[in-house]
Amino acid sequence: MCSIFGMFGLQPGDDLTALRRLALELSQRQRHRGPDWSGVYVDEGAILVHERLAIVDPAGGAQPIRSADGELVLAVNGEIYNHRDLEQGLSKAYDFQTGSDCEVINALYREHGAEGVGKLNGIFAFALWDRGAGRFLIARDPIGVCPLYWGHDREGRICVASEMKALVGICADVASFPPGHVFDSETGELVCYYKKLWREYAATEGVEVSPEALRSAFEAAVHRQMMTDVPYGVLLSGGLDSSLVAACAARFARRRVEEDDSSEAWWPRLHSFAIGLEGSPDLAAAEIAAEALGTVHHGFRYTFEEGLDALPEVIRHVETYDVTTIRASTPMYLLARRIKAMGVKMVLSGEGSDEIFGGYLYFHKAPDAREFHAETVRKIDALHLYDCARANKSMMAWGVEARVPFLDLEFLDVAMGMDAKFKMAGNGRIEKAVLREAFVGALPDSILWRQKEQFSDGVGYGWIDGLKAHAEAQVSDREFAAAAKRFPVNPPATKEAYFYRNIFEQFFPGNACAETIPGGKSIACSSAAAIAWDPAFAKAADPSGRAVAGVHLAATA
Repeated sequence: MCSIFGMFGLQPGDDLTALRRLALELSQRQRHRGPDWSGVYVDEGAILVHERLAIVDPAGGAQPIRSADGELVLAVNGEIYNHRDLEQGLSKAYDFQTGSDCEVINALYREHGAEGVGKLNGIFAFALWDRGAGRFLIARDPIGVCPLYWGHDREGRICVASEMKALVGICADVASFPPGHVFDSETGELVCYYKKLWREYAATEGVEVSPEALRSAFEAAVHRQMMTDVPYGVLLSGGLDSSLVAACAARFARRRVEEDDSSEAWWPRLHSFAIGLEGSPDLAAAEIAAEALGTVHHGFRYTFEEGLDALPEVIRHVETYDVTTIRASTPMYLLARRIKAMGVKMVLSGEGSDEIFGGYLYFHKAPDAREFHAETVRKIDALHLYDCARANKSMMAWGVEARVPFLDLEFLDVAMGMDAKFKMAGNGRIEKAVLREAFVGALPDSILWRQKEQFSDGVGYGWIDGLKAHAEAQVSDREFAAAAKRFPVNPPATKEAYFYRNIFEQFFPGNACAETIPGGKSIACSSAAAIAWDPAFAKAADPSGRAVAGVHLAATA
């Protein structure tokens, strides 16, 4: 992944030299995402700046990418996993200038216009400038794995950037660009290009997916996302999701060693990474999983004080004041620094599984399959604001790309296309049982059937408890009583939330920035709607999985 910055709507008389300098300064705020090289394009109508993290075609593939005739200019943050299939399916000749997987976007635009975006299977956010037509496209991947923000400067020019920090102080109306949408300047409309029948329960009712089909679909997703020309690894918390990713990746890594295919990857030995406090449940489980899978494992420990020291930078990088996200982002941020120090540039991670399969413990209280399915759709829709933002920005703070096979679009169609009655938990059935059953034999039973442990809990229960105690000591009762007056947008409901919000405000002042983060009550990462599933949820609402009494083995209530 990388970062992009774009400015469109330049007018005759604009000082291009000054605007170029400004664009470079703003792009530099997100250069941590692309420390390998910088590229700039400027003409009378647009400016594009790209900060590159070289993963595919590291020797070439520099951006912005220009077509052979110089008319199309493209800046992309992301990976296009089906680029070879798309290239082979082109009906019009396109003279590729690089070996980048992303250049196919230019070719699709030439052939299909804005509708070409819907053919991409990948994680991406891009800005494309058609100089001859004076037209530009801005688009984001369907789930929002890659971050993207946009707004208008005081002269009315549209600015777009990978991270909000690049637009702060420039755009008073800064906002998150919606996933699964494309903006076409030719029409001036923001259009949703990602529309799926499985969003409605009726389209899935009665549909069963065999364990073999589910397993095959996920293995194919992992294989697609191992597309890389640089050292890679896997995040391995010892939970079900990361362990399944690691199991599949280990299988394909071994195949590369056996085939000795030097064209596949530079680093065939699979390295795995975990982090936690001393005594962390995740660290212990990760050791078991790594030994069974044969990965070269690295388990790192951090202290509560080290996590606390990192909080301001975590909030600045992840650009949120959401309590759950910050709790989980901090150890991930610290882990990313360790990974970067080892020379790894890409990791596979397990985000998305809980949203697809109802893995959070509150799903045990879902009243029926229809409501269970509706909640999974709500959770997938919100992923870009929570887990995707955490995984992407925590890792990219140190120039490490996180890929998420569970959110592969082809796999998503399979997993979300099944009737939710087969996913339901409760009455003695463990969460994500349908996924566990598909991978019997792939992992030790202690890992395959391990209860869901949210990352912020799994790193060590003392992490969350310590954060709450620290915030209690830092925020006075008087300050907290005035929280709604100081923060009218999503007033903090706890002292811990107030503590984070105070830090966020220092980096991202104003209501527009605050409005990029949703509010509302949550129980163990639920949407606000799921609070109605159990009367006890409203009384004990907390993002931790341990808040679900009677389900979590170490419940706090």
